[in-house]
Amino acid sequence: MVSGKIRVRSSYGLHLRPASLLCQEALKYSCHIMLLTDTKQVNAKSVLGVLGACVKYNMIIEIQCDGEQEEEALQSILSLLDKVFDEECEMEHKNLS
Repeated sequence: MVSGKIRVRSSYGLHLRPASLLCQEALKYSCHIMLLTDTKQVNAKSVLGVLGACVKYNMIIEIQCDGEQEEEALQSILSLLDKVFDEECEMEHKNLS
C-alpha cells in the first residue's frame, strides 16, 4: 500500500468537476483507491463517495492505493489533483481581476 497527501487549494473545495476527474483517473487502475480526510474514508472511484467526503478549501486529503499499479495510480492522481487545483486557482485569480 502507498499513500500521499495533498492540500486542497481551490476555494471551492473538491466540487463536482475535480471529483469527477479524480474518479475518472482512479477508474483507470485496478488497485483499490481510497480518499481519506480527518473524519471520512471513501472509495475514490465513486463520485458520490468523493462528494460525500465534503472536502473543503485548505483541507489536507490523503490518497491511498493498494494493489496492482499502486505507485503509478498514486502519482497519476496526485499529479492530476495538483494540476486541477492550479487551474482553479488561476481562474479564481482572473475572476478577481
